[in-house]
Amino acid sequence: MRLPDDANETERFSPVWIAILFVVVIVVLVLWLNKDNLTGEKTKKPLDIAAENSVEQEQTAMDSTLSPEDFDFWEKYPETTPEPVVETTPEPVKEDPATDGKHTKIIGKDGEEEWIRIIEDLPKHNYDFTKLVKQAELMKYMEDGKEVSFVGVDLSKYQEYVDFSKLKKAGIDFCMLRVGARGYGTGQLVLDPYFQENIKRASDAGLEIGVYFFSQAITVEEAEEEADMVLDYIDEYDVNYPVVFDMEYVQNDTSRVENLTGAERTEIAVAFLETIDIAGYTPMIYGKKEWLLKEIDLTQLEGYDIWLAQYEEIPDFPYQFTMWQYTNQGKVDGVSGKVDLNICFIDYSEK
Repeated sequence: MRLPDDANETERFSPVWIAILFVVVIVVLVLWLNKDNLTGEKTKKPLDIAAENSVEQEQTAMDSTLSPEDFDFWEKYPETTPEPVVETTPEPVKEDPATDGKHTKIIGKDGEEEWIRIIEDLPKHNYDFTKLVKQAELMKYMEDGKEVSFVGVDLSKYQEYVDFSKLKKAGIDFCMLRVGARGYGTGQLVLDPYFQENIKRASDAGLEIGVYFFSQAITVEEAEEEADMVLDYIDEYDVNYPVVFDMEYVQNDTSRVENLTGAERTEIAVAFLETIDIAGYTPMIYGKKEWLLKEIDLTQLEGYDIWLAQYEEIPDFPYQFTMWQYTNQGKVDGVSGKVDLNICFIDYSEK
């Protein structure tokens, strides 16, 4: 049997009250856990506190050991000097003397090939060698179908007796006669033994006459002596073609002029040519291409005509010349053996 008071005590601890109490506890617990959010303050966790303390200690250590200079970190990297830019001049393109038009080839007396630079200031010839015509060994220069050149031979004792009348009929216009020579060893002046006969008979045949002297002069005085000898022997004849200075080396022997310098040979040539010019004749210098380009100075002889000796189909001498000895193996009626043949590009008889 249950008493009334027992019933009231049971009601005081009924399930409803227990539930209400449980909710209150939960609310209180939640509020306590979120109190930082409610007050604006954050509760630091033990790990956060430890991290902050470590940062503060590092900052303190830095403050006590670093200076402003420590922050100038660029000094830690040394300045590098840039490599200087070296301007290089490109290698000049090497000229090919065989094709550049500025050189001409010679074969020296030693047989060696050499390319000689052409002097720009010296007058160049303007011949058109396509106009050359060879008829029966005689070279002619034609313009508009008309011959405008003259054919000649040069003669000395080596041709012995010459029939000048036959030469004239064969088409020869002029003769270059050797007056004499100076001995290449002895230095003595020698008259060509055929000269006086040759000049007389050539004149009688109606041929134009020029003369030359084989020089071995080694001084200006000797050159003037040679010129005076020539003038003495041509005085009574009509010599209207040039009076020529011919200096050469001697084949297979040593000549007097080999020890001269180019300047000395040039000075000697000028002395001879000036003497001839003063006497009223046309002075001229003779030589092979190699001699003219290598052994004398043509810049000092610019005012004198040139008689070129070059045994080629077409000469390749670059400068102005008025007479060309194109062969020493010529054959012409009136001369029994071989003879030098020449073409002259101007009519000296009209000068």
